[in-house]
Amino acid sequence: MPTKSPNRAAGGAEAPSEPPEEPKPEIALEDLPGVGQTTADKLREAGYTDLMELAVASPGDVAEAAEIGTASAQKIIGEARRRADVGQFESGTVLLARRKKLGRITTNAKALDELLGGGVETQAITEFSGEFGSGKTQLAHQMAVDVQLPVDQGGLLGEAVYIDTEGTFRPERVVDMAKGVGLDPETTLARIHVARAYNSNHQMLLVQKAQELAREHPIRLLAVDSLTAHFRAEYLGRGELAPRQQLLNKHLHELSRFGDAYNAAVVVTNQVSARPDILFGDPTRPIGGNIVAHAATYRVYLRKSKPPRRIARLIDSPNLPEGEAVVSLTSEGIRD
Repeated sequence: MPTKSPNRAAGGAEAPSEPPEEPKPEIALEDLPGVGQTTADKLREAGYTDLMELAVASPGDVAEAAEIGTASAQKIIGEARRRADVGQFESGTVLLARRKKLGRITTNAKALDELLGGGVETQAITEFSGEFGSGKTQLAHQMAVDVQLPVDQGGLLGEAVYIDTEGTFRPERVVDMAKGVGLDPETTLARIHVARAYNSNHQMLLVQKAQELAREHPIRLLAVDSLTAHFRAEYLGRGELAPRQQLLNKHLHELSRFGDAYNAAVVVTNQVSARPDILFGDPTRPIGGNIVAHAATYRVYLRKSKPPRRIARLIDSPNLPEGEAVVSLTSEGIRD
């Protein structure tokens, strides 16, 4: 859709153009006081590649990554925050204008898009949870295809990173979905970067690798299918609950930081567990407890209906009301 020129006034006359702002010189990590070449290399290896990533990091994480003392890490972070101009207050008007620039990816189901406020949002974590066969992995596949669509068709002309923790990624399914939306299957597959995560530590490492990939490719979607499978299998019993939740919390914050840094949508699928104390209604609940509940921006619970239908319920959102949408799992992908 053609857009109006910013230099054209409401009456059709050309408004006086303003001179473009001079770009600010990029500040390298080595320019910070106390950061030498060796320390800068260690920080980059840990995923801190620019001032903003360093400015929002915790002193403990930076100290561990650079192998320096916590006091030194605090000084480095403080200087990064000062130079990156982090921590300034902004008006709600400015934030509203910024949010209008966020991208959204269609799910190919109009009802589900409307439930999510127009599609899956960038710079946000969207969680799809449900029991086996409810359509979680199908939605993850669909998003990896749809992100490649043109903007006027509900995509972002971007590429996708797909972290597969359960061995459920199927390129054949991507081929069907690509044909269903009019994309070339081979090109679509080439623009989806898939990695199999074999344990929770490997899963977290792959997020760092995704950051490296995003510096070379227009990654606009990061999908994790499923988020909690490895954490659930490796940390058993109540005695392991606290370390599991701490590690899961760190992982979710890294995913959130990825979305913010690259204006990408983060889609995670989540398993559910049964609660034997629930006698009426749905006895299942998503894994991860309050850690996942607080970290996810949008939470959608999927449940089976009469085939091929699935019911998607929005159970949490910062600004959207709870509601339901009915979708179908067809041979071509997600549809109304």
